Amino acid sequence: MDRVYHEIEPVYDHSSKILILGSFPSVKSRENHFYYGHPQNRFWKVLEKLYDIHFTDIESKKQFLHKNHIALWDVIESCEIEGSSDASIRNIKLNDIKKIIDESAIEKIYVNGKKAQEYYNKYVLDKTKISCIPLPSTSPANAAYSLDKLIEKWKQIKE
Repeated sequence: MDRVYHEIEPVYDHSSKILILGSFPSVKSRENHFYYGHPQNRFWKVLEKLYDIHFTDIESKKQFLHKNHIALWDVIESCEIEGSSDASIRNIKLNDIKKIIDESAIEKIYVNGKKAQEYYNKYVLDKTKISCIPLPSTSPANAAYSLDKLIEKWKQIKE
């Protein structure tokens, strides 16, 4: 397995209040140079439904995130990974999550899926001292959750 690097900048600013963390970008996200780039990933569909908005491109997604004080990043900076499989992740190097917290107004941290939760709790929690709130993965691999069920669980990010 080759080492793969996270080359997508975090999205945040000084007024970001919530941080949503994934584990590591999928192959499609890495190709598109933005988060949740696989057409079957339901992350952006969930946000569209929750906020009654339609995203047309990456720029509209970034503007939405800033307007709604949402920061977006991943726990892992680099790792060995097969394709997009979280289960195959090995030899991780972490992103500096504390940097976002220090440079913003983060009050809550949500994690998108079990792997992001596992890595956050194992490696990051001691540095940030902010417990993460787990949300079900928006990945197409999470077939147990319909779009409606995801929306129901994810609506807490608006509170």
